[in-house]
Amino acid sequence: MSVAIITGSTGLVGSETVNFFHDKGFDVVGIDNNLRKFFFGKNGSTNWVKSKLLKRNKNFVNFNLDIRNFDKLNKIFKKYSKKISIIIHCAAQPSHDYGKNYPFLDFNVNATGTLNLLELTKKYCPNAPFIFMSTNKVYGDNPNKLKIIEKKTRWELKKTDKNFKGIKEDFSIDNATHSFFGVSKTYADLIVQEYGKNVGLKTVCFRGGCITGPNHSGASLHGFLSYLVKASLNYKKYNLIGYKGKQVRDNLHSLDLVNCFWEFYKKPKYGEVYNIGGGRYSNCSIIEALDLVEDLAKIKIKRKMIKSPRVGDHIWYITNLSKFKKHYPNWKQQYNTKKIIKELIENSSHESN
Repeated sequence: MSVAIITGSTGLVGSETVNFFHDKGFDVVGIDNNLRKFFFGKNGSTNWVKSKLLKRNKNFVNFNLDIRNFDKLNKIFKKYSKKISIIIHCAAQPSHDYGKNYPFLDFNVNATGTLNLLELTKKYCPNAPFIFMSTNKVYGDNPNKLKIIEKKTRWELKKTDKNFKGIKEDFSIDNATHSFFGVSKTYADLIVQEYGKNVGLKTVCFRGGCITGPNHSGASLHGFLSYLVKASLNYKKYNLIGYKGKQVRDNLHSLDLVNCFWEFYKKPKYGEVYNIGGGRYSNCSIIEALDLVEDLAKIKIKRKMIKSPRVGDHIWYITNLSKFKKHYPNWKQQYNTKKIIKELIENSSHESN
């Protein structure tokens, strides 16, 4: 029996990972207590995803457990111990705004929770690869200091700019405003690296751009494309917060991301870091995303401009994928932004909380 432990198992990335590893023949142990509902209200609840997962996957069990609770986590790791073949850590407090208002909760979930999992991996299954879902917010607002120019529908870099193809892993994390969420995730990111470089675990941090897909319970405080599509279809209106709605995000489908996990699992490294996102293949501004939704769904969306941006928000962020592609040349992206949005529209009617 090969066991995959997946935290945040009913979230966007976690649920995609559950299905993927279950289909690869693993017994999947999920850890998720639907804290998203506590964070974001009914719209953030992932119970509908959990129901789908349990119905689809016969070798999947989900523990309603908080990753801050070391003793309860310990019981799970002890139960499966040497059978654990991989740990994929997707659980998080994911919102900038929430993190600022509740800094202890934010830090304890993102930082202490990650430390708990690393210690238990070291104790019970030190040979199992440990995959951590990090974030591009470890770079804070440093990307905003690039020589960004304004175009009709987006902010952009000149093609001659060394960062035009995207942000690399050696981009500075210092002297920046990160948001409280960004800081707690940066601690987690660094400690995951440390358990690789210092302790010898097979760890990796995937610093995600905008990860999205049909299992995303998008809420106004988190889940850019998912929430944008949901709000556009349900209310025919959307608030563009700061930067004239021209801020650029790259978008990676959760299935493309989980295929990155699989490549790492087959050939793991120690304390590695990869920036992962849509890159130049899949990106858009908020205005461009709304234009795509209008075009694909044949609707008109009322747009309200809000001048003040969110603290630490990126004006322009595109991921440079060259390092991961060099290390894992078999990986290929299947979804661009248009294909992602089309799928979100098609699946929006199937979601029910």
